Amino acid sequence: QVQLVESGGGLVQAGGSLRLSCAASGRTFSSSAMGWFRQAPGKEREFVAFISWSSSYTEYVDSVKGRFTISRDNAKNTVSLQMNSLKPEDTAVYYCVARDSRSYSTKDSDWNYWGQGTQVTVSS
Repeated sequence: QVQLVESGGGLVQAGGSLRLSCAASGRTFSSSAMGWFRQAPGKEREFVAFISWSSSYTEYVDSVKGRFTISRDNAKNTVSLQMNSLKPEDTAVYYCVARDSRSYSTKDSDWNYWGQGTQVTVSS
């Protein structure tokens, strides 16, 4: 059974930092794309960040560029999201995702595996 388990969410003041981690089990994703999505209250789920299987290619939604950094450790089957200079509009449930492909995608329907989500709340 494949599982993605996120950790590291919490409450932080605007301008602060958090690091989200995601541990995968049940199979290795070392040859697969991984990423992060988020969903704020009353809003649709949105793509946040993508990382290629080799870590050579990353992409971000415009609103987080320069503030968030995605990384992965294939030996540990993990992916992380370092979030700096957090803003209240970053408040959301953050989901770790993986897919049976190496290709880049921002469509949530293209991602095969999802974690349960971790809450990030940024106070003003």
